[in-house]
Parts: sequence; structure tokens; C-alpha cells
Amino acid sequence: MDNNLFEKFNTGSLRLPSGMVEFSGIPWTKHPDFDGVELKAIVTARDTGGQFSYHLVRIAPNMSIKNHVHKTQLETHEVIAGSGCCINDGTKITYKPGFISIMPAGIPHEVTADQDGLYLFAKFIPALC
Repeated sequence: MDNNLFEKFNTGSLRLPSGMVEFSGIPWTKHPDFDGVELKAIVTARDTGGQFSYHLVRIAPNMSIKNHVHKTQLETHEVIAGSGCCINDGTKITYKPGFISIMPAGIPHEVTADQDGLYLFAKFIPALC
């Protein structure tokens, strides 16, 4: 698996007229509900006044973000590296680099990584955290 693009995001930066945020200085945290899932909150609700949040997501090989619903947030996944699948509102969607999936608020979804793991850029509108 080629993780070069994911590492560019992992060590990238957010550039704004007011300054720059280096992603390499943001820690990875374990997901509070799902084993084998780690998050890096690169843009938070605090940064955007609650309008949106952006997160890098690492899902370990053969692990899952189990079925769940965000009642008020639209969520998008941009697949950066690895592979797996998403069950989005009951439909199975293959995840490979370059694929994008959208889950409107209130739609059940889950994501499972294949044997190489899965690396996502997830965005929430309004912000998740």
C-alpha cells in the first residue's frame, strides 16, 4: 500500500491569512468508541465557530467504525490510502484511494478497513468537535 499521500496530509499544514497550523504537531487520539480507530482533529469547532471540522482517520487492518448516526452533521469521507468498505444508508460502497462518500445527517453508516488498513480525510458540517 502506498501511504505517501496520507503522510503528506499527516505532516501537512493549514494555511490561512492569519497564520499556519502544522499538522505534525497535532496528536493522534484513540477513538472513544471504536477499537483500532485513531483521529487527528486538524480543524476543530473552536477553529471555525462550530461551522465545520476536519479530521484525519486511521482505521487499523480489519477494524471498523461500527454502525452509527450523526443526528445533525453531514459527513464526508475522502479515501486517501488503503481500502475497505462503507455501508452508507444500507448500501455497500467500496473504499479505495480517490473515492469520496457523503453521509447526510441522520443516515446510518459504518466503515471497515481491509487487510492494509484505511486512511480517510473526514469532514463534518456543522462541526463534530
